[in-house]
Amino acid sequence: MGGGRGLTMPGERSWGTTPRGYLRAELTAGVGSGEAAWEAAAAALLEWGVKTRSGFSVTPPGVAVAGARPTIVVRALGVTVREPVEVVEVVDTPRRVALAYRTLPGHPVRGEEAFILHRDAEGGSFSLTLRSLTRPSDRPGWALAFPALLVAQAAVRRRYFRALRPR
Repeated sequence: MGGGRGLTMPGERSWGTTPRGYLRAELTAGVGSGEAAWEAAAAALLEWGVKTRSGFSVTPPGVAVAGARPTIVVRALGVTVREPVEVVEVVDTPRRVALAYRTLPGHPVRGEEAFILHRDAEGGSFSLTLRSLTRPSDRPGWALAFPALLVAQAAVRRRYFRALRPR
């Protein structure tokens, strides 16, 4: 899973085929309307707000840039998990703002995740689409925990949709 373009195709309205061996998810929900809300949500998304407003930290902080390799950190049940990632694609257009990252060795799962903010045809309301490709880590401990990680992933996705709603 490499290359300069995300396998989750965050710049495209439709998503191509799923690579063999990955679980695929694509979920969309409305998150706001109006120009001011769009601008705030777009800026937050590009600064990792979907993650940080959902209980994660991202180091180093700042605007996502293709090729960057931040570490996402989450603390749950007294355990700190470090998730090394690489940003594979950033989209910043008047109607679509997105970022996609792939996991790096040491991450609890293998795959890619994209957060895509997009406006409706009239440009008033906007939605967030999550696209992900997931499969077990090649590290034995994480591979055994994969079923539990899928449950945690589903719970975190609900937080992602709340993260960009107007505050």
